[in-house]
Amino acid sequence: MREITVKKVVPALLLSFLLLGCGPSIYETYSYGKEYDPRKHEYVIGVTDVISIQVYKAPDLSLGGAVVRPDGVVTVPLVGDVIVAGKPPSQVRDELKARFSEFVKEASVNVTVTGFNSYRFIVSGAVNKSGSFTQKFFITVSEAMAMAGGPNKFATDQIVIYRPDKDGHMREIPVSFKTIMSGKRPDMDIAIVSGDSVVMQ
Repeated sequence: MREITVKKVVPALLLSFLLLGCGPSIYETYSYGKEYDPRKHEYVIGVTDVISIQVYKAPDLSLGGAVVRPDGVVTVPLVGDVIVAGKPPSQVRDELKARFSEFVKEASVNVTVTGFNSYRFIVSGAVNKSGSFTQKFFITVSEAMAMAGGPNKFATDQIVIYRPDKDGHMREIPVSFKTIMSGKRPDMDIAIVSGDSVVMQ
């Protein structure tokens, strides 16, 4: 228990030290433009999303309203289980086209997302309404804070976004609430990625 507490406290203390230290603040040196913006990329299918698969000239192979299972799979006529979670529709389309080509000559396949249910994130800490939130469209840090009722009376200016990288390691993205709300640093109001944890200090 002691080891877990130390691991959580030390990064927070270090970040606070950097914010209060001399020289440029961590907000001034952090490159927010490097962060992934899902609004600028093709949508990535997630668990509980609903997808539709249309196979032209072979309606019996088409699939409508398929909910992506917790294992990231949907079951498609003729070809069986297909992993779709973590992939954009265009990739799933190409993979299905290749698999259908074994049974249907010149198969033409279209994959669309009809239900956006997997976009989830957490807002916690010194906010008025902490919890797990979902949205049908991508939002920014300021919008996530608004959904949580904004900072409470115990809040500081600091927000930390905990975001897992591709290897599963957690990164910390520091954000100044006052700076975002002032409109002086629109680049700091980054898009929330599914799986983010937004913590108001």
